[in-house]
Amino acid sequence: MPSYRQILYHIVFSTKGSEKTLTAQSQEEIFKYIWGIIKNKNGFLYRINGMEDHIHILCDLHPSIALADFIRDIKTASSIWMKKSDLFPDFEGWADGYAALTSGYRDKDVVINYIKNQKEHHKKFSFEEEYRKLLKEHGVEVDERFFLK
Repeated sequence: MPSYRQILYHIVFSTKGSEKTLTAQSQEEIFKYIWGIIKNKNGFLYRINGMEDHIHILCDLHPSIALADFIRDIKTASSIWMKKSDLFPDFEGWADGYAALTSGYRDKDVVINYIKNQKEHHKKFSFEEEYRKLLKEHGVEVDERFFLK
């Protein structure tokens, strides 16, 4: 009998210091680059989008790859590429942490639309407000030390 699984992750991570270094005109390039990393890891990207200071990814993670390794590889490879390119001159790196929230397949379209509408969403909410809300909705206890500036 074969094994089956369906694990969707809504991954969120920010730039170092939540600095606005992902310029709007170059975001599409980093999104494409990250998509390539996900494909090379046998994952499936459902949606990627973000703002100048953070990125949202909804993807299926291949079961042979540990989540922490997957995110480390995305952040490391994309950071190296961004620093070498001329597209992100102020980018200093990604923040250390991330959120990886599981989503049911039935909720896939809701999460896709949420990620798709980041620009509209952030007219009302800051990244910190959004991040806190996402963590709370998923029952994750917030460690306030990481929100001190």
